[in-house]
Amino acid sequence: MGVIKRDGYDEALFEDLAAINDGGVDATESAVIRRLAGNWHRRASVKRDELRLEDLYELDRPDYPESILPFRAHPTWLALDPAQRSDVLTWAIIAFNRKTIVTEEAIANPAFGLVISGEFPALSGDELETCLTQAMVDEQYHTLMHMNASAVTRKLRGRPYPDNALPLPLHSRRHQELWEGSVERWQRSLTTLAFATIAEIGIGPYLDTIADDPDIQPVHSATARLHARDEYCHSAIAAELAKKVYPSLDPAQQRFFTRSAFEALTAYTTADYGTWERIMDLAGVAGGRSMLEDCKSPGRSRLFSDFGGIHSLFSEMGVLEEIDFDWSVVQIHR
Repeated sequence: MGVIKRDGYDEALFEDLAAINDGGVDATESAVIRRLAGNWHRRASVKRDELRLEDLYELDRPDYPESILPFRAHPTWLALDPAQRSDVLTWAIIAFNRKTIVTEEAIANPAFGLVISGEFPALSGDELETCLTQAMVDEQYHTLMHMNASAVTRKLRGRPYPDNALPLPLHSRRHQELWEGSVERWQRSLTTLAFATIAEIGIGPYLDTIADDPDIQPVHSATARLHARDEYCHSAIAAELAKKVYPSLDPAQQRFFTRSAFEALTAYTTADYGTWERIMDLAGVAGGRSMLEDCKSPGRSRLFSDFGGIHSLFSEMGVLEEIDFDWSVVQIHR
């Protein structure tokens, strides 16, 4: 399916998913939702003991992986002294945590809330509402996790690194622009659902990149790892919602949804140069903005490499050809 990992989950869940993919189970049935809801008490991060964050912080380690910086090989970056590079990487993890928090609070949970409130007639049922309510609790806990990770970073680095010094993340800015520009209520609802779909499926590979980096702060890799456990379940939920809603829409609404999904995909997976410009200013990097201009190309601007989950969803929905996205510059792992 491309949107779920096996690690740490009940094998029966993957039997359900395999059956759906093989045509053995009607995709409109609730097997996946039922299994996810039933497993929540075992897999949810909120059910686990909290991390002792200060014990996981090592001042000599960077806060953010250099491997995903769009400017990692640029001479300006390579010529910076270690202290300034460390400052940029600390700002980068603050920005990452902020992006995660804003996405959870302003896009993911509102989308789940719309479903629970009955905004989409094709989506209903006690099991679905239970599963979505659990996911909303997860998202609130993710917000707390990332807030705490930023707080311990500020404390132990001995500097404020304020969130409000950074602009609203690109994905959230684009969602807000499209939402505010929508005339009809259904347009606003589908905009939020489309952006949440991309975020819930796309965040997993991004979290994995941070979780799997052996060189960064253990507190940040551990936070990303715990978050990713929940999000690979949420990606299954988001995919099921999209696959069930789309056929219930009229042709104009379907076109609107696919356009919104394209906008969300582009915004979520592109390096946020507006935020990077602000970080360069805050860190006092001479030539930082020029460096960023040199790096603006599709292949160097993607935040993660694995687009398999998103590609698989669009394929299953039969809308891949309608999403005007350049898949040639990304990897599609299945």
